[in-house]
Amino acid sequence: LFKVETIGDAYMCASGIPDEQDDHAQRVALFALEAIKAANATLVDELNCEMGHIHIRVGFHSGPVVASVVGDLNPRFCLFGDSVNYASRMESNSEEDKINMSPQANKYLLEQCPGVVTLSRGILP
Repeated sequence: LFKVETIGDAYMCASGIPDEQDDHAQRVALFALEAIKAANATLVDELNCEMGHIHIRVGFHSGPVVASVVGDLNPRFCLFGDSVNYASRMESNSEEDKINMSPQANKYLLEQCPGVVTLSRGILP
């Protein structure tokens, strides 16, 4: 996986760039599961255990993107396109400690990881 950027408290990564990967959806799904597991093992405040553990939302989509290096003084690698926006909507509509994926990402995941169980949430706003 390639870390693209962090925006506020959001972390964006991509699989299959710059070279295509036959198991891109599986890689992202495994990363998502590990990220949730790591967050749930991390206390919000080590001095106040009653605050509990960190909970995150995860969303992902599979689709084409345009990549470019942006900036003169502080150049950075950025991704653009509908797939980036779609992935962002998957995350923002996700539930705490859950992975929300687009139908396309789900299709690829089922092809790349036979036997995995996914549940439809229906049509989201």
